[in-house]
Amino acid sequence: MTIPFYQIDAFTTVPFGGNPAAVCVLPGPVHASWMQRVAAEMNLSETAFLHPMDGAWSLRWFTPVTEVDLCGHATLACAHALWQSGLLAPGTRARFHTRSGQLTADREGDLILMDFPAIAQHPSSAPAPVLRALGVTPTYVGHFAHTLLLEVADADTVARLEPDFPALAAVPDCEVCVTARATRAGHDFVSRYFAPGVGIDEDPVTGSAHCALGPYWARKLGKHVLVGYQASARGGTVKVTDRGERVTLAGGAVTVVEGTLRTPPSSSGQ
Repeated sequence: MTIPFYQIDAFTTVPFGGNPAAVCVLPGPVHASWMQRVAAEMNLSETAFLHPMDGAWSLRWFTPVTEVDLCGHATLACAHALWQSGLLAPGTRARFHTRSGQLTADREGDLILMDFPAIAQHPSSAPAPVLRALGVTPTYVGHFAHTLLLEVADADTVARLEPDFPALAAVPDCEVCVTARATRAGHDFVSRYFAPGVGIDEDPVTGSAHCALGPYWARKLGKHVLVGYQASARGGTVKVTDRGERVTLAGGAVTVVEGTLRTPPSSSGQ
């Protein structure tokens, strides 16, 4: 048995930008340990696994070391793969059953629009080892899920960050999103995202973080439609619409690799 496989750059309109995700289209459920081994082999920030389920698609996401509850760029990549491969007609909504509930994606020109849950952040404090590892003094500290949200003085500070990744990885259950108001035309805020504890030193473009960044900057800037730029080496743009309990994340996608996996799952299961 061979399994269709795609590598897709998400939140970009040009190859080798944005965030690469692997997408594996399966005939049915497989064991999580096999998916984790595939994700480790791919060694991308996320590998996504799809199979048909109840008229929609089951979707799970794995980093090289663990399964995660929510991933934006790999969901965008999955929708792109389904439309491109003909598994979904171009005008058909993509529906996904996930650990974060049902997610959907639609096409609008060159953009893919995803309906995601908004994520609330709350004021918090940053452990001193995190601030030392980043070398920053934040103007605001918040917290959402396993992520610290640090606002800093300006976009240049975000761009210049050179974290001490071993020190950051030593802080338990800590991922860090650093953000500032944008200065470049056409963007409202910038960010970078670091998660060495789950095998990702720096995530190139983090869709799920924009579920929190969008509402955060919407309140600060007094607008509901915003454009975020994630200032990693690859860079990527996420358009966010704050809709209260939900957000719309929008971005482009480009397929850079298409092929087959030749190592089939050893067994089915959870």
